[in-house]
This record gives sequence, structure tokens and C-alpha cells, in this order.
Amino acid sequence: MKAQDVRAKSEDELKQQLVDLRKESFNLRFQAASGQLENTARKGMVKKEIARIKTILGERTRSAQA
Repeated sequence: MKAQDVRAKSEDELKQQLVDLRKESFNLRFQAASGQLENTARKGMVKKEIARIKTILGERTRSAQA
């Protein structure tokens, strides 16, 4: 998902997606540790998605304070 798509979502949607991605990241770490992870690139993609969402949420809070 691109940053433009993330910016189009509401704050509640972003927070819910952040929770879902963190759960997925947790599951991927366990799969990697047990040797069951097939798509190793997914870990990096999830990590970048989390960073994108947190960046957008941070921008919104900073702009709301100003």
C-alpha cells in the first residue's frame, strides 16, 4: 500500500490496520523461528507498512496541535 492510500484512510481505520499488522508481524516472527515461514520478504513489507502508518498518524497529530 502506498502512502497516498494510507493518507486517504481515517484515523480509526489506520489504528485498526496498525493492530492487524502488529499481530501479523508477531505471527511471522514465530513462523520464522520455527522454520515454517515461506515468504521471508513479507516480514520486511509488514515492517514498512507499520512505519508508514505510524508516520502518517504522527503527521496528523502534529498538524492538529499546530
